Amino acid sequence: MALSPAERKLVAQQAAHTSWANTPDPTARTERARRSFRQSFEAVVDPDGILEPAERTRRAEHAYKAHMASLALKSAKARRLAREAKAAPQDTSDLGAAS
Repeated sequence: MALSPAERKLVAQQAAHTSWANTPDPTARTERARRSFRQSFEAVVDPDGILEPAERTRRAEHAYKAHMASLALKSAKARRLAREAKAAPQDTSDLGAAS
């Protein structure tokens, strides 16, 4: 019997929570992914691998910070727009009785 999309989601959530519950060291489990993510910024700032390691690391750190600042800006904008939408008066002119 095939599962519905909602049931598949619940099964996946259960599996993920069970997996994390059985993980003794979550930091160690995600170390490779975090290291790879940070190294991806080195590839952006030095795609040919010609910079000195210290300079590549310095530039990569700034690229990472720029990326995080960009995410923070997008988040702040989304929160502001949501707040403004909630505070805006609702147009109820077409909810009245039919003429």
